[in-house]
Amino acid sequence: MHSLRWIWGNMRPYRKRLALGLLLVLAVAGMNLINPYVAGKIVDRVIYGHQNGLLWQLLVIMIGSTLIRTGVRYGYQMLFENLSQNVIFSMREKLYDHLNQLEPGFYDRTKTGDIMARMTSDLEAVRHFTAWTIYMVVENLSILLFALCFMFYIHPPLAMAMLAVTPIIGFFAYRLTKDVRPTFSAIRNQFARLNSVVQENISGNRVVKAFAKEEYEIEKFSAENKAFKEKNLMSSRVWGKYLPILDSLAGVLTVIMTFAGGIMVIRGSLSIGELVTFNSLIWALNNPMRLAGWLINDIQRFIASAEKVEELLVTEPQIKSIIDEREVQTSTTILEFDHVDFSYEDGPVLCDITFEAHAGQTIGIIGPTGAGKSTLVNLLGRFYEVDDGEIRVDGINIKDWNIHQLREKMAMVMQDIFLFSDTIEGNIAYGNPDAPMEAVYAAAKQAEASRFIESLPDGYDTVVGERGVGLSGGQKQRIALARALLRDPSLLILDDTTSSVDMETEFKIQETLRSILKDKTCFIIAHRISSVKDADLILVMHEGCIIERGKHADLMERKGYYWHVYNNQLGNFERTPLGEEVI
Repeated sequence: MHSLRWIWGNMRPYRKRLALGLLLVLAVAGMNLINPYVAGKIVDRVIYGHQNGLLWQLLVIMIGSTLIRTGVRYGYQMLFENLSQNVIFSMREKLYDHLNQLEPGFYDRTKTGDIMARMTSDLEAVRHFTAWTIYMVVENLSILLFALCFMFYIHPPLAMAMLAVTPIIGFFAYRLTKDVRPTFSAIRNQFARLNSVVQENISGNRVVKAFAKEEYEIEKFSAENKAFKEKNLMSSRVWGKYLPILDSLAGVLTVIMTFAGGIMVIRGSLSIGELVTFNSLIWALNNPMRLAGWLINDIQRFIASAEKVEELLVTEPQIKSIIDEREVQTSTTILEFDHVDFSYEDGPVLCDITFEAHAGQTIGIIGPTGAGKSTLVNLLGRFYEVDDGEIRVDGINIKDWNIHQLREKMAMVMQDIFLFSDTIEGNIAYGNPDAPMEAVYAAAKQAEASRFIESLPDGYDTVVGERGVGLSGGQKQRIALARALLRDPSLLILDDTTSSVDMETEFKIQETLRSILKDKTCFIIAHRISSVKDADLILVMHEGCIIERGKHADLMERKGYYWHVYNNQLGNFERTPLGEEVI
């Protein structure tokens, strides 16, 4: 019932259409009684009563009701199809919008395949229920009830005899409902796992081929595919056990009608015409009973899918934004980390992080892999919430900022470069789609990307593959940097942005950045000290803590961790005081 209330709520804008459709369904269900009734009258009054003049009138009524019924049925089928497409369109939009409101932590916990299953197969099950199952249930129930009422009106004893199998059918329909529902939940969950395996294999196809693990991936897929097949077969065995019983019980109605009706005709309590009417109405009892199993099947499939879709829709974002925007200056004046602690589910990552960054300053962050460098800058954009302490922008806790306004102040070049399946120009202009082409060219030049872009056959109109397939690592990094620079942010975050470019290109990029970042705050995460040595403040991180801080010259004088790393990178190899050979 909860799933039905949920879909009813989503139909709110279309309830008038739904009501109209259901009224037409009831009208057609009632019109189905006309032809059996008229057929009985033809037998009693024309064939046996010799009122031949009535024949053409009765035939016109049968033909007319058939044509009208067919037209009305077509009309409400199209109405329900249109209704379902509108409902699913709105639901898909709402679901996609909701996905964009969820924080990165949700995507860390949830497999992409599961999300895709909810957006595709689960929504399709909901659409099928809205487009077909709803009106079929109402249609068959109303036909059954109208036919029974009409039968009781014509001859109550024969109608009672035909109801003898109804309790038995009801019992088996209940058993089918109870037994088949868990199987659909199992099918849906296994489909999500199968989706995840396919998605991971496609995304990581180069890794698979590089390690020659095709056979392993095929075996993994085959195992999940076999499990999916078994879940479907299990479901088939359940409803395959009950559907023949329901079908057979529906067939018993013909036997009851023929036997009991024949005796009543012989005794004179039932006319031949009335028996013909009953015989013509057998389908009105048979068909709903035969379809009961299939409709239960569809309803349970809908419930399993609706629960998954609703579960996603009611997932509350853990990072909430205030609604009101603040009046702020163009540039960020100060960023403060005040005793910040942070941990993921598997343990602490940052511990007692404290520092300040003023407008126009460049903050360099270095440290070994896993030191918490990327996590630190991710906290700036409120992709995650701190466990303890505060991060302040212009003296205001970032929790008190409108989250979109906060992120509009910054641009990030992530460690894991992502490019969309679009033109190079489209990727660069992603953060500023209204920028003129001259600005796009300038940003590409600043990122040292213009030369290789212009060498491509289609230049800026070159369509890159998914995630930038077809471009080298350095080329993708430079396009991502151009995308960030075009946005003209007050806070620029570069996470290992030049790791895949050569030293000469890196030097040119650094020279350009120095000229354009005079009034902007910039965070640079790097493994090469050459990328951060000109920073106003260098933070050296290890195991989530800042172990050294200062300018390049100051850190070199201390001859600590930073000094050892610098000498290692110059070729003067020796272990650092913390045991690492390299960063």
